[in-house]
Amino acid sequence: MTVRAMEWTAAGLKLIEQTLLPDEETWITCTSWVEVADAIRRLAVRGAPAIGCAAAYGVAVTARTSRGLDRARFDVAIREAIDGLAATRPTAVNLFWALDRCRQVLEASSGAPTEEAAAALEAEAIEIHREDEALCRRIGEHGAELIPDGASILTHCNAGALATGGDGTALAVVRAAHAQGKKIRVFSDETRPLLQGARLTVWELMRDGIEVIQICDNMAASLMRRGEIDLAVVGTDRTAANGDVANKIGTYGVAVLCRHHELPLYVALPVSTFDPELSDGSQIPIEERDPSEVTAVRSVRIAPEGAAVRNPAFDVTPNELVTALITDRGVLRPPYVESIRQALGGG
Repeated sequence: MTVRAMEWTAAGLKLIEQTLLPDEETWITCTSWVEVADAIRRLAVRGAPAIGCAAAYGVAVTARTSRGLDRARFDVAIREAIDGLAATRPTAVNLFWALDRCRQVLEASSGAPTEEAAAALEAEAIEIHREDEALCRRIGEHGAELIPDGASILTHCNAGALATGGDGTALAVVRAAHAQGKKIRVFSDETRPLLQGARLTVWELMRDGIEVIQICDNMAASLMRRGEIDLAVVGTDRTAANGDVANKIGTYGVAVLCRHHELPLYVALPVSTFDPELSDGSQIPIEERDPSEVTAVRSVRIAPEGAAVRNPAFDVTPNELVTALITDRGVLRPPYVESIRQALGGG
């Protein structure tokens, strides 16, 4: 893996500043949960698994800097960090999953000295990151079996190393297939409005020497009709108990195109991205972001001043459009209510 989204260091949490890619490869160091929350909110770090890892490190940063407090004030500081980080982005369920684990560690250490509690929270963050790296590897191994030699693969947004603690979800599948010697190529659509496909996915794959071709979002249908795309692999920020998938805005359109052209649509995710509390995708909260992301590109306005704007960051793809869910515990197929329950240990 040649790309990493974050590093845990003695100085704090180092994050690659994704808003500057691909022009500048700059790293920032977060020494407080407020700085981590700001990085999540403004997409310096993004992607559901990476957000979860970063949030856990945000708690660890707070624990590290609060070790000198008495236990009561230490607990207040940690809870403030957890609540503040939880308020950053509503759709990515890994954020809340990771913070819940931190909260459980805090509660389990309630009778311990502050130094011991701080060490436990730091160890938990490191473990969450390590687990995600291993999960990505297993997702890639399972998914690579679905990729034919010579396949042309469509991706949407960025579900690679920059979006996870490892080498990606959707891009883990691509990387694993490439590592097996399969001659594949990737069509990466640009992913408006923030161009994560163009700026991030293409950058990642070029660094890894994997053939990648950038296209505009509105080119996919034409390429499918011409037989130039064989399948699509995407990630997800939250998946309901019935297999409905919330992913970057435009994923639903890709799914509809795949169904019309009789192409497989695979969704790659760790099991931590399932939200078994939600029966279907209509219950997934959809983040609405700043209108300026739509009306401007890199601060250059492209729409009339005062134009009315909608900017939902995600859409929901219904389960009937999903060919299979590629998880760290194997490939899940319909009926998803049953296969997801089994993957989550429900028998």
